[in-house]
Amino acid sequence: MGSTQEFFVQNWYLIVAALVSGGLLALPTLRRGAQGGGVSPAEAVRLINREKAVVVDVCEPSEYAAGHVVGARSVPLDTLEKAGKELPSNKTLPLVVVCASGARANKAAAMLRQRGHENVQVLAGGMRAWREANLPVEASKA
Repeated sequence: MGSTQEFFVQNWYLIVAALVSGGLLALPTLRRGAQGGGVSPAEAVRLINREKAVVVDVCEPSEYAAGHVVGARSVPLDTLEKAGKELPSNKTLPLVVVCASGARANKAAAMLRQRGHENVQVLAGGMRAWREANLPVEASKA
């Protein structure tokens, strides 16, 4: 047997331990990729403050009225394809797409990219994550 083969045979448990630990380290990244990624509430605030990102809330009107990111534009998902003035005409401007939990926002982000918007980000965790981060929320009349 060659020295490489002997090493693997004699140290198989170390190799397995290295593979398992590497897999566990990669797991959060793989999960984030499967969920479509997204930006954290802190990163969204940075985009809004430093890069003048526009927040697009794709919740239903009643959800939007109950509470939304301060300054967010309400564009319900089912009206997104027909949206005009609600979306910025400058397609290079960053957009942060928000919904209640993040599920609808991923679909909306794909639609916005198809419409030519270059920098579309999803708020990971949606309004739930925004509230958990104790960031400002405003309510409006339905």
